[in-house]
Amino acid sequence: MFIIYVAHVPGNWWTLWIPARFGFSDATEIFVFCSGMASAIAFGKIFDVHGWGMGAARILHRMWQVYWAHIGQFLLIAVGLVMLHESGYLTSCCGLTQDYVASLNLWHLFDNTSVALPGILTLTWVPNYFDILPMYVVILSLIPLIMLASRVSVKVAFALSIGLWLASQFGLLNLPAEPWSDRKWFFNPFAWQMLFFTGFAFMRGWIPAPPVSRKLMVLCAAIVIVTVPFAYFRVHLNVEWIQEIRESIRPLWIKTEFGLFRYIHFLALAYLAWVAAGEHGKYLLGHGELWGRFVRVVQKVGQQSLAVFMASLVIAQAAGLLRDMVWGRGDWIPQILSNLLGFVALIAVAYTVSWYKSEPWRKPPKVSSDGSREPPQPGVRDASEPKAKTQAKEPELT
Repeated sequence: MFIIYVAHVPGNWWTLWIPARFGFSDATEIFVFCSGMASAIAFGKIFDVHGWGMGAARILHRMWQVYWAHIGQFLLIAVGLVMLHESGYLTSCCGLTQDYVASLNLWHLFDNTSVALPGILTLTWVPNYFDILPMYVVILSLIPLIMLASRVSVKVAFALSIGLWLASQFGLLNLPAEPWSDRKWFFNPFAWQMLFFTGFAFMRGWIPAPPVSRKLMVLCAAIVIVTVPFAYFRVHLNVEWIQEIRESIRPLWIKTEFGLFRYIHFLALAYLAWVAAGEHGKYLLGHGELWGRFVRVVQKVGQQSLAVFMASLVIAQAAGLLRDMVWGRGDWIPQILSNLLGFVALIAVAYTVSWYKSEPWRKPPKVSSDGSREPPQPGVRDASEPKAKTQAKEPELT
């Protein structure tokens, strides 16, 4: 979530140091993979306990929620930027002449509303800044198909997922991204679903956890290291033969169709991270109170990833605007502040959303020693509340 925020802040030189600069895979792969794992936890049991029909209905409800979240997020950013642009305030107060609306390709909504607005609502206009959630909606729609296939055989489910990925590699499953051009979705969901269902399969137990093996660690480390020259721009742009190889293997690392090398690179990186963290994250614990607090904060942000992701796109635009208005883009201090303060904002979003999800208004207030009532603490169940009334909650990541 922090990396995705950094990548979305306009003119942010911190993007030169995110994982995407040093390997074929990036934070998008982490987000999609973890979403698949969380979806298996949140929705898989519904299919098991209540049947396929109820599971499909739950998925449809989640798709509806994510769809309107996408629409709301888009309108908030588009309308907010246009209001600021049309007010003339950026020019009068700070001498800024940059067109922030055009930088996100959003003028179509206002100059060609009769085409653009239906395009937004039907997901046939998907500006690049807003392409993650539409991809997620389509991938969610595939969960009932995968679960139905798994009733026949897990191998059939794998074959369906791999088959969709293969079809996307040959341009057979493209979705239109603009009504006025032939541009396709930047993230082809029929390609990216293979990574989603890899995480899904791990949590369903369809794929066993890999062994902790020295040979595997060496192999994965080698994959990550060998990839660096072909991904790091300071190398491949200055070494002709590396650039030539990079271009010749473009279909294998292309982002839109989720090239095979992205998949391999991500699995290698994920394996190394999993080994480093230990089973159930055991190696992340027991390193002092300060480190423990840091881990808990990162966990909280990860648990609320959908809300944090949505907020990050808004906060990134606001942070970039404020930085440009006060300091400009060239100095180090403004760049550092726009990133670090953005991180603080994301953490605040995560804890706020978690507090709301705990539904503190449902808990009876505590009675203090002097007989007065105290408000319940977020996330803490009152001892007087019957346990039978406590309902199981779905994992927060989705």
